[in-house]
Amino acid sequence: MKKFINDPYDVVDEMLEGFLDVHKKYVHKLDTARTVVRTDAPVADKVGVVTGGGSGHKPAFIGFVGQGMLDAVAVGEIFTSPPPLACFEAAKAANAGKGVLFLLGNYAGDVMNFQLAADMAKAEGIEVEQVIGTDDVGSGPKEEANKRRGVVGSFLAWKVAGAKAAAGGSLQECKAAVEKVNSNTRTLGVALSPCTVPAKGSPTFTLAEDEMEYAVGHHGEAGTAKIKMLTADEVTEKMALEVIEDLPYQSGDEVAVLINGLGGTPQLELYICYRKVKQMLDERGIKVGHSLVGEFFTGLEMAGFSVTLMKLDAELKELLAAPADSPCFKVIG
Repeated sequence: MKKFINDPYDVVDEMLEGFLDVHKKYVHKLDTARTVVRTDAPVADKVGVVTGGGSGHKPAFIGFVGQGMLDAVAVGEIFTSPPPLACFEAAKAANAGKGVLFLLGNYAGDVMNFQLAADMAKAEGIEVEQVIGTDDVGSGPKEEANKRRGVVGSFLAWKVAGAKAAAGGSLQECKAAVEKVNSNTRTLGVALSPCTVPAKGSPTFTLAEDEMEYAVGHHGEAGTAKIKMLTADEVTEKMALEVIEDLPYQSGDEVAVLINGLGGTPQLELYICYRKVKQMLDERGIKVGHSLVGEFFTGLEMAGFSVTLMKLDAELKELLAAPADSPCFKVIG
């Protein structure tokens, strides 16, 4: 294992020390927990938008704390759920009297710990609602979509929730907007190489030189199959077709397209893959109304990418385009 680290068990705290100093304009850490919060939180007359999860996904989660985005993030160890106290402290820090919306991925530890935090918050008079992301097509059949993992589709949920809250939406309105995101979003990922968790010291899966891991998870989870190497167009077509057919997305639809790098894939390659998705959508009469290419939700140094589509309506299109200002994502209004 070759990494630019010191003690494998100190990587999260040392990363936070650097991140917080660089981005002190935007964020600070609470004294009571490993929780990162907007410098101006709680923001008056606004629903608090809170998420959290394991580290190793930079720029998610903490890179998206800021105006028009997240208010607070509970920070876990590498690929490990944050403890209930950190989630609870995030809720308290984000609460301005209009309630708090928890946004989380569909992972047992996250679901359990955020529920415990929600119970603690409610006991203190803080109204809490939550939405669990389930956009990963590769982690379960369509008829059991509620069991699927939440992956980079969560980024779209954070953007929509943050914009809706900034516009003065109620807790229920913010929740409804994110539920609409989740029901209209599908993702599928592939990897050319695994990642290595520092404290473990060994790769999360192994591949032959001529293999790809198909339907991979962003924690380095092995996918549904090892497939032979394909060209960029070939693998993108295979992934995008599965995503398109899952909702399904149809002629006349307008969509957001998100091509997400998993940590070790050059942007040059990501744009090649976006190009193929755009061609496929054009052929099917599906309009691209919003497009994003880059690293939004990674898996340490894993070489790979994912294809995400979200069906748009007027509300979602407006919220995606709304101003945002966070350390790792900005939209100029």
